[in-house]
Amino acid sequence: MNEPIPVSRAVDGGTAKLMPDLDRPHAWLLTVDGAPQSYVDLDDPVHLEFEYARRIAHVLDAAADPGAPLDVLHLGGGALMLPRYLAATRPGSRQVVIEADRGLLELVAEHLPPPPGAGITVRPQDARTALESAPEGSADVIVADVFGGSRVPAHLTSVEYARAAARALRPGGWYVANLADGAPFTFLRSQLATYRTSFAHLALIAEPSVLRGRRFGNAVLVASQSEPPVAVLARRTAADAFPARVEHGAALERFIGGAAPVRDEDATPSPEPPDGAFSVG
Repeated sequence: MNEPIPVSRAVDGGTAKLMPDLDRPHAWLLTVDGAPQSYVDLDDPVHLEFEYARRIAHVLDAAADPGAPLDVLHLGGGALMLPRYLAATRPGSRQVVIEADRGLLELVAEHLPPPPGAGITVRPQDARTALESAPEGSADVIVADVFGGSRVPAHLTSVEYARAAARALRPGGWYVANLADGAPFTFLRSQLATYRTSFAHLALIAEPSVLRGRRFGNAVLVASQSEPPVAVLARRTAADAFPARVEHGAALERFIGGAAPVRDEDATPSPEPPDGAFSVG
């Protein structure tokens, strides 16, 4: 049997590489310009290698009764890591995946296509444009994992963007986003202040070492109009290989402090990660 070989291709956002995992026969890591974007195991789509992806998966698991299908809008596609997970754990879900990088979509469709009948529709479109054109109240969950290289684009960080996300969700729906920052958390605090303008409840899931400012890392934002099941999320994230904490309520308000919401005219991308924070090989 032939060993899988790496694939490298120029895409819209830089150089994409698909690298096989030698420990898992049909698993692949996708990077763009060295920054990890997705890890997928074609034999085991519920295996999530990235810690932040497992934290988002905990939110997806708690979003409805076990196995119940969901309508989910994914902003940011990569190799369809989370859409594959949801298709396996909630069969019958209707998922729309928005990915602006057409070259990346072609690479994934050629080498790692989703299984037929998975209910995953992929569209080459800008995330903000897609969100603003989504029908009102059309999604149970919106998952945002959009990075230009290693940074969240500026136009996806504003009050106007948060308002569009709230509009597209059904009552009781959840917005979940992968963000990244480090002390003094200027970006992360401003994002929380921004989403507070459109959502009644916020929670933040991250490793304690990140929240204490000891290192740059991922933080998963959960925003909703109804209170999320914080106790359930806290139990599940605490049991992970790299345990995380769920901040909410008064503690999260203290973390936000005096941070101000960000409007379109003042929006900036998320900070550049320090060298080596997320890069691979």
